[in-house]
Amino acid sequence: MYSVARIIKFCYGHRLMSYAGKCRFLHGHNGKAEIELSSEKLDACGMVRDFEDIKSTIQKWIDANLDHAMLLRKDDPLLPILSARGERLFAMANNPTAEAIAQVIFEYAVSQGLPVTEVRLWETDQSVASYRPARLARRKATGARRRSKTTAA
Repeated sequence: MYSVARIIKFCYGHRLMSYAGKCRFLHGHNGKAEIELSSEKLDACGMVRDFEDIKSTIQKWIDANLDHAMLLRKDDPLLPILSARGERLFAMANNPTAEAIAQVIFEYAVSQGLPVTEVRLWETDQSVASYRPARLARRKATGARRRSKTTAA
């Protein structure tokens, strides 16, 4: 299996509803998303996919929707207030955790036909979350077990 990844940096604000920690308050992050694409075989140019494809598709979407936007859960009472003031907003079905943001980016990449296998989102230099569908997570774990058996033999 071949894979490539591109890192996209962006700034966003958010807060977590129904959460007791300090992230319940509005705050922001200089985040970065790592988008991984994978393929069993390489294309005619010897690539999984051109890095420019990730940039022109995913970075363009992140810049238009998430960068310098306030990411809030769709039932957050601040949404109508901030909207009325003309703030950039992105409403999410769930709390805008790093895990949920990684999933939103993953689903957009899939909708664009990219062979995405995982999206990792760093909220800070020390904190990262990732999303990959269960079928891919199982495949990755099975591959690790196979490698362990081969190494042990």
